[in-house]
Amino acid sequence: MENQHDNQNKNQTQNKPADDPNWERGVLEKLAFAALSEQKATRRWGIFFKSLMFAYVLVLLGIAVYPKLKLDKSSSGQHTAVINLVGMIAEGKDANAEDLIKSLHDAVKDEHTKGIIIHANSPGGSPVQSAYVYDEIRKIKKEHPQLPVYAVVSDMCASGCYYIASASDKIFVNPASLIGSIGVLMDGFGFVDAMKNLGVERRLLTAGTHKAMLDPFSPPKADETAYMKELLGQVHQQFIAAVKAGRGDRLKETPDMFSGLVWTGEAGVKLGIADDFANDDQVARDIIGAEKRVDFTQQETLLDKLSGKLSSSFEHALTSVLQAPSLR
Repeated sequence: MENQHDNQNKNQTQNKPADDPNWERGVLEKLAFAALSEQKATRRWGIFFKSLMFAYVLVLLGIAVYPKLKLDKSSSGQHTAVINLVGMIAEGKDANAEDLIKSLHDAVKDEHTKGIIIHANSPGGSPVQSAYVYDEIRKIKKEHPQLPVYAVVSDMCASGCYYIASASDKIFVNPASLIGSIGVLMDGFGFVDAMKNLGVERRLLTAGTHKAMLDPFSPPKADETAYMKELLGQVHQQFIAAVKAGRGDRLKETPDMFSGLVWTGEAGVKLGIADDFANDDQVARDIIGAEKRVDFTQQETLLDKLSGKLSSSFEHALTSVLQAPSLR
């Protein structure tokens, strides 16, 4: 037992630091240097992650400010220009006259464009927007008769979409495509009976006899309804005249051709409202003779989309009750 006690004392003596009056200072210096090293490492990682976040934000801003990258339009070799006419045709929508006309101009200006395909898949929309694009296609055909403009229909080309397509040199469809709907509509709602059941009284003040025409909270008036039907009839006749001018004697006119009915692509070819069956690939390769296709569709930036949605939300709230005439 005494030997064990002596050994413990000896070990404790050996574990004590050497007789150095500055040993505590040395330990503190080591601890301080270790802390500084750790701070430097933390700072370096902080700079790295901040730089990574900054690069990420720059990428997001680039995506927001600049449109999607397209194929190089200036590349050598002839190509077929493709312009997408997809979705509802209306100002501020993906399919609007301003963007479609810009796309057409870009395609025409490119010296390597051998022909233009308008890829159509739309239920229609604004008669005004449709007329703008129709007139521009007719102008391009007159100024550049050697440059063919073809409409190629996928699922649907109805009403305002067909208005635009009828300006092209030829319309190609799939046998199962839906095409036509040469008519005009204006829709809305009436809440007169609902207000009576709820016990709500309508108080409306106007300056002008017909200022509140087709007000959904008031009973319809026969003279106003007749006036609006006449207005729609005028737009319908403009639509019919445009189709006849574009299609010419290819139309095999029937009593219900301009009634607003739609037909399959197969029936459309028989009626002369379409020309043949083909898709984008076949038209580019076999008809235009330039298999390479380049997308000239105007691309909207993310910022434009966000601002457009915010600015149009209030407009849609105001116009949802009384709709403008529509080719759909």
